[in-house]
Amino acid sequence: MNSYKTVFFAVGVLLIILGAFMLIPYFVQYIYGEENSIFLTSASATAFMGVLLVLSNLEENKKLNLQQAFLLTTLSWLSIAFFGCIPFLLSDLSLSFVDSFFESMSGITTTGSTIITYLDEAPKSILIWRAILQWLGGIGVIVMAITILPLLNVGGMQLFRMEGSDTTEKILPKTREVTLIISIIYLSLTLSCGISYWLAGMNIFDSIAHSMTTIATGGFSTYSASIGYFQNPKIEIVSIIFIILGSMPFIAYLKFVKGDKKIFFKDSQIKGLIYILVISALLMFLYLILNNKEYDYLENLRISVFNVVSILSGTGYVTSDFSLWGKFPLIFFLFLMFIGGCAGSTTCGIKIFRFQILGRFILNQIKKLVYPHGVFSIKYNNEKISNAFIYSIITFIFIYFFIFFILAALLSLDGLDFVTSLSGSASAISNVGPGLGNVIGPSGNYSDLPSFSKLILSLGMLLGRLELFAVLVLFFPSFWKN
Repeated sequence: MNSYKTVFFAVGVLLIILGAFMLIPYFVQYIYGEENSIFLTSASATAFMGVLLVLSNLEENKKLNLQQAFLLTTLSWLSIAFFGCIPFLLSDLSLSFVDSFFESMSGITTTGSTIITYLDEAPKSILIWRAILQWLGGIGVIVMAITILPLLNVGGMQLFRMEGSDTTEKILPKTREVTLIISIIYLSLTLSCGISYWLAGMNIFDSIAHSMTTIATGGFSTYSASIGYFQNPKIEIVSIIFIILGSMPFIAYLKFVKGDKKIFFKDSQIKGLIYILVISALLMFLYLILNNKEYDYLENLRISVFNVVSILSGTGYVTSDFSLWGKFPLIFFLFLMFIGGCAGSTTCGIKIFRFQILGRFILNQIKKLVYPHGVFSIKYNNEKISNAFIYSIITFIFIYFFIFFILAALLSLDGLDFVTSLSGSASAISNVGPGLGNVIGPSGNYSDLPSFSKLILSLGMLLGRLELFAVLVLFFPSFWKN
């Protein structure tokens, strides 16, 4: 156990931070006259456990080896989800532990699936806590994707390894440095988003809550109708802009701050994101023009862009029930769920860079068939890609779909229908939020699902958020022996 002191020390620090953030909803309770002390109790219990872990795992030289880095990654998200569910469990919403844990896991993984049926009547403190969980999950994912996952060689993430952080022993010092810069950028985007929402017509509370879940591409709203509640085109445009900003790789923001002013125009992932958004939005726009005579061209264009941006990024905001548009949007949005945004952003899914590299690999194989004696190399962002790197990406994509089908099968065994099982699995592993169909579609939620299904979906959220292998590797005994 002594060899894992650094892991438990880090988890303790995270719980102390989580406990401190629980005081924000406590002050919201005071402002809105909510007469209970669930957040003060939750903050005390969480901070106490955090201090206990910190004091019992003090040591001078804090280093992480490979196994400990994997364990820390998974244990951090599990512990935060567990303690983050305490306010839901103690609230007046009458939620079971499974429901509370599901809501907390959905928040910290920035998924956006919810079991709360009447958000419009929910306490303000609970609503802001859901937003805070997603905001913390967003910044946590960014830091992990930039500092830890590249060192673990998880599904091609080693491509985004930063200079000066080539060993696991340098994770903690580099994490502190990166976290500071990322926090400033992340907070600046959140403040800009909140002010923009307020100027567009939201009240102060809604603008703060939605700004946190927009930048985190999480999708938790303060209303059951989501962004559609406001019926305000200006608010939808603000959402589109800041969701796209949250979907971009934050390593690009770091490079921009350090002097690379052209990074947003030359980064392959960002260009890929824009291409996919434009093409997808045009396809959906053409479909709505031909099939939706209720709105004019501009309204159909706005609806198309908003829903494509929301689904591709995994945000999950909705303005209307797209499951009523026909069969094509259902299949198309299911496809977008799998793609996701950029690596190193708050989005999830398979990620754009993997599809880009896979496409170049397939093109390369075709060239070799045409020119058997030719020598062809694959480059990405001017870096030569090795065969081992490509194989890791292919393996990741295969495992991703394999787990997707396993989750869908388990949901079917628990009694869910075909559409709910498939879309629920895709939504969980891609961290999107709303699924398809009448049960978990844009106009429904996850409250009526059996407890076993909610636990399966919670596992899917965790796997998708932590890039699959960071969790799966912990179940192989051989990994712990090396």
